[in-house]
Amino acid sequence: MKGIILAGGSGTRLAPATNVISKQLLTVYDKPMICYPLANLMNIGISDVLIISTPQDTPNISKFLQDGSELGINITYAVQQNPEGIAQAFIIGEKFIGNSDVCLILGDNIFHGADFVKKNFSNNISSFTKKQHEAIVFAYQVSDPERYGVVELEKNTAISIVEKPKNPKSNWAVTGFYTYNNKVIDIAKNLKPSARGELEITDVNNVYLQQKALGVVKLERGFAWLDAGTPDSLLESAHFIQTIQKRQGLKIACLEEISYQQGLIDKEQFNKLIHKYKPSSDYRKYLESVFANA
Repeated sequence: MKGIILAGGSGTRLAPATNVISKQLLTVYDKPMICYPLANLMNIGISDVLIISTPQDTPNISKFLQDGSELGINITYAVQQNPEGIAQAFIIGEKFIGNSDVCLILGDNIFHGADFVKKNFSNNISSFTKKQHEAIVFAYQVSDPERYGVVELEKNTAISIVEKPKNPKSNWAVTGFYTYNNKVIDIAKNLKPSARGELEITDVNNVYLQQKALGVVKLERGFAWLDAGTPDSLLESAHFIQTIQKRQGLKIACLEEISYQQGLIDKEQFNKLIHKYKPSSDYRKYLESVFANA
């Protein structure tokens, strides 16, 4: 399975900060925002990643992450000339996806919780590969469902999905983390733009729903889904990361640590990454502690 991070958009909700830097390179506590979705993909075993961003932001994201080889993964880049909807990612990434299945995650979404990989993703990918589902979306209970794509469920089976409904039929929002089989490319190509001129991811999900091929995983209590796309949510996300890291003494979305733990790089390669940071850096000190306890 391949992974796509959609890191496009103009970041207008975070202006004027985004007038000079990509939203995905803004810091969420102690690391750039783009680290969090990349960490999620790496944690579920995806090592072939396409990052889609704007013409002006792609060079800076590429400068930060490069080709991923230092982390033992492969990162390529593509440009989204105009923000024409989430589903456009599959058209832009058609050659990258090839004949593979694909996982798409939004660049400003942060997911954190116990057993995310084992309980909420890996078990369901097993279901996915056994052809029980051709698409899987992850739903999260929210107090303001009218802001999101909302899935109506009956015995954990999707009945309907509506984008930003005025009268939501549930409070389960579809998060920015999606898994599809290869059919998604043709589905995206055949979509008609919505009233706001975008290829809607909800329309993609509805195609799978109509074909009875859509699986829904509910992210229950003890799990956090954060959208860091506004000043308030960016600050809230930073406070959340800070609280968890200080309490546990473990870093969230530490790419070097994940690479080493996943066996993508060896101890010598990990040590080289440590020395990229100055001795006075708290981040280096953390990596050194990981190395010492390995």
